[in-house]
Amino acid sequence: MSKYSCETFEKLKEKFETYITSKEDIELIEKAYKYAYDKHFGEKRLTGEDYITHPLSVAYILTSISADASTLSAALLHEINLEDKEELAKVRELFGDDILSIVLGVTKINKLKFSGDNTEAVINAQRKILVGLSEDVRVIIIKLADRLHNMKTLFALDEQKQKETARETLDILAPIAHRLGMNHIKGELEELSLRYLNPDEYYDIVEKLNATKTERDASVAKMIASVSEILNKHNIKHDIKGRSKSIYSIYKKLDKGKRFSDIFDLLALRVFVNTEQECYQALGIIHSKFKPKPNRFKDYIAMPKTNMYQSLHTTVFGVDGQLFEIQIRTYDMDKVAENGIASHWSYKEHGSGKAAIQTDMEQKLQIFKSIMELKQNEENPEEFVKSANEEILKNTIYVFTPMGDVIELPMGATPIDFAYKVHTKVGETMTGAIVNSSIVPLDHKLEDNDVVKIVTTNNSTPKREWLNIVKTSQARNKIKNYFHKALSDENIKKGEELLNKELKKRKINLSDFNDNLEKVLNNIKVNSESELYSNLGSGKLNVDTVIDSAFKEEVPKEEILLERAKKLGNKVSQKEHFISVDGEDDIKASLASCCKPIPGDNIIGFITKGNGISVHRAICPNVKDTNERLININWNETNEKFETAILVHAKTNNDILASVVAKAAGKEIGVRNISNNRFLENQTIEMNVIVKDKEQLLKFMNDIKMVEGVTDIERLVK
Repeated sequence: MSKYSCETFEKLKEKFETYITSKEDIELIEKAYKYAYDKHFGEKRLTGEDYITHPLSVAYILTSISADASTLSAALLHEINLEDKEELAKVRELFGDDILSIVLGVTKINKLKFSGDNTEAVINAQRKILVGLSEDVRVIIIKLADRLHNMKTLFALDEQKQKETARETLDILAPIAHRLGMNHIKGELEELSLRYLNPDEYYDIVEKLNATKTERDASVAKMIASVSEILNKHNIKHDIKGRSKSIYSIYKKLDKGKRFSDIFDLLALRVFVNTEQECYQALGIIHSKFKPKPNRFKDYIAMPKTNMYQSLHTTVFGVDGQLFEIQIRTYDMDKVAENGIASHWSYKEHGSGKAAIQTDMEQKLQIFKSIMELKQNEENPEEFVKSANEEILKNTIYVFTPMGDVIELPMGATPIDFAYKVHTKVGETMTGAIVNSSIVPLDHKLEDNDVVKIVTTNNSTPKREWLNIVKTSQARNKIKNYFHKALSDENIKKGEELLNKELKKRKINLSDFNDNLEKVLNNIKVNSESELYSNLGSGKLNVDTVIDSAFKEEVPKEEILLERAKKLGNKVSQKEHFISVDGEDDIKASLASCCKPIPGDNIIGFITKGNGISVHRAICPNVKDTNERLININWNETNEKFETAILVHAKTNNDILASVVAKAAGKEIGVRNISNNRFLENQTIEMNVIVKDKEQLLKFMNDIKMVEGVTDIERLVK
């Protein structure tokens, strides 16, 4: 039986109870399993197993990274069909919006098909998965576990489908696992993909490894004993494990022309200590006994990889003169090295697993920052995906500032890209670059480990030809922004000149115009004097229109709005006569869906474009900054009932929803669209209710406050 298979919930529960102790969390996972079991009952996989074994196995894989209750629940539910609206509503009611959003995210990704074709469908699909990465990392973590289990059962598919799935895994998902730092899952995905893509090479490597396994195991055991002995002499507490080089890593080296006998790190140890200081002490002690191989030392503790990986790497001439690669790290570093961003489920004392992971994602993983920045700056989907593939998911290089700070750039980046990565001001004032103590042209392609110094002068400015040189979208967009601003300054100057010239022609004093400037800005609908001049200079505004707007007679706003509203329709139904404007009740009107006003609320009217008056509560934030289109209105007497929304905050309790609904029935209040959302110890109940006025609603809300477990209740504005 595979270590990734899980046939029973009891086996899964035994695993997650080693780190999940909350009764509420355990009950949530049990509820998700029972729901998934019922939905998949009678279904079979192509392997012949009951279908429920797949979501069980996905959740089981996630326990190896201490996934929290919400993520495990979503994993158990991720194969349920949510295209049916009733099913979707049921999952939302039982498990809340947080878990539902994860399941929907996994469902969307599972529907996507990737290939090398440059079609619009593929571009949009890749765009969705990349943007999905930046929104909730738990979605992609579940997807990686889902693919890992599917790769373990890939034998059930035909050969063509096996190769298609393996290629997609190797090209799309394994690199994402690498960027997330989830090296354990990445390694498994790579080896399984290689088994189906190049079975001859895969099994050839396996045979060679098996042929030397006895000798390698003996050598590793002797080396472990020797290293452990010298560390014990220096009172450094430690653990040591022999480490097997992955088959895929060996394949990649052989593919580059290396011989099997030239691969140094087939013999490898991993040393674990308690502190960072002990890492360096252990390195010195090991080097004092075993001579290091030149140019094989790397310090990823002082300079971690962007996926948070930290470790010391060295290759030494060990026992019997054989080469050993040794990695030295702390226990905490090892958790991150194996599980990357997902390791932070282990440190969630001060918040939810999602919050810990998401915060660390935002702070430490440049891939997510880069994706979100590209999403904002690249409006064209094709450009977005091109930039993302080149800058984020492809090979990267690491270069240094003169002070030793590491800067990550895409392969092919130039000193201009480097300068803008350091700071916008450095990019805008650069005049040259020095790489490894040599002056280079600005289109010079940087390489790994280059030391780059940027030469700047205060009066220097960007050049338009740089747009054809830079590699990163960050630099390109900042250069474009510079020239856009420069053009705007030019237009402002031109606009001022046009206005002054026309004012002199009409014999109008500039001071008289400036006295009416605020009136002009309101009439022309621009935000500032500089924007007014810029629009004049660019030709967006006519100078005659601007001057006329300063001195024309004004009609009171109320009169204009009322006339506009009356023109929108004289024939209105009786139901629309619930409001009046200065005695006029033959006005087309509708209640705003955002704040859902009811009789008794203070209200305000918003003149829409073509649909009469939209009635809002006076406190509605959606009309706060739209004074020029607001009009005073009043309620008319009516026997109609009105819909509004309330939000109930409570401690999680299965009986609260029933109690709230019972209160509504007792008050003869209609209820529709109930949404019950739970998160740990708290829950919120969002509901639309049908009432005749505010007085009836307030009495109902006071009754709900008396329900045990309810902590607060409020009117809802969306």
